[in-house]
Amino acid sequence: MSTMSIRIAAAMAAFALTTATAFAGQPFDGKAFKNSQAAGRTILVEVTAPWCPVCKQQKPTLSAIEKERPSLVTYEVDFDSAKDTLKQFKVTTQSTLIVFKGGNEVGRSTGQTDPAQIRGLIAKGF
Repeated sequence: MSTMSIRIAAAMAAFALTTATAFAGQPFDGKAFKNSQAAGRTILVEVTAPWCPVCKQQKPTLSAIEKERPSLVTYEVDFDSAKDTLKQFKVTTQSTLIVFKGGNEVGRSTGQTDPAQIRGLIAKGF
């Protein structure tokens, strides 16, 4: 393989990695969340766990929506480690999705995997 081919392959891999992670939810941060609320943004709080099969089913739909709606701010809350945040949002189950428009909660679902239902939930914030 030539040096040029290696460079092209490396650039393509870096682009693919950047593209794949550009729309991933960011870890929940209370200050950033409050700033997003103050700015009147549409926010999705996604309560997830790496072992959760329902969460894994939700991921492709959520990723597609994030790509379609770049103004959507998504925060991931780890069900296993973020107990204070779960209490703050009154969440008892992983695979919970909460939508805010600014400071107002406009929708919530738990265990929903139907793409149309998830899209409808998130649309409440726009």
